[in-house]
Amino acid sequence: MVRLRYFLTVNELFRKTVDIMKVIRFEVGNLGTNCYIAYCEQTRQAAVIDPGGNAAQILDILAGQKLQVKLIINTHGHVDHIAANGEVQNATGAAVLIHPRDAGMLTNPQQNLSSFIGGEVVLKPADRLINDGDIIPVGNTELTVLHTPGHTPGGICLKGDDLLFSGDTLFAESIGRTDFPGGSYQQLITAIQEKLMVLPDGMKVLPGHGPETTIGWERTHNPFIQ
Repeated sequence: MVRLRYFLTVNELFRKTVDIMKVIRFEVGNLGTNCYIAYCEQTRQAAVIDPGGNAAQILDILAGQKLQVKLIINTHGHVDHIAANGEVQNATGAAVLIHPRDAGMLTNPQQNLSSFIGGEVVLKPADRLINDGDIIPVGNTELTVLHTPGHTPGGICLKGDDLLFSGDTLFAESIGRTDFPGGSYQQLITAIQEKLMVLPDGMKVLPGHGPETTIGWERTHNPFIQ
């Protein structure tokens, strides 16, 4: 008779203990964008998610935490989520990642809306285009790309083991605006229902603006998705 093994080896147990994604959140730019630094505690490798401004602050935090930035990930292409891409990339050598349907916004100030709010932000093209279902390693942790169009055509969320970076797709008891060029209310609601509301109730949601929430709370209290 074959006996099943229900225990972990020492190495497996150690790996499960240390390979947990850590997150630092702080606001940047004039619109109060949540910038996140997601990192692997074991390797100290990190990804900067939505560096929408305040490049010096971002770099100071990275240096203070002794983190090595490998990636800059934009959840979408609006200026308040991309403005510090260039400065952070120049200082760290990190690769810039964005969904292909928002890629043109990096180089076009009208598409990224910077030309409408008092300045023109023109950045280099992305180093890598990411699509729905792609796995992005961050040290010994990883993020899964969920394409959630509606706020912008190429809007994405990034799912870890127990947390979700929701960009401007989903907020605490609200959703992203859909009245900008390329926006679609129906697409956004569909994406939220099909990609996000199927996640566990306890999954923490870290949005592009405002306080954190959970999938379970939004499933019950968000008036846009009842």
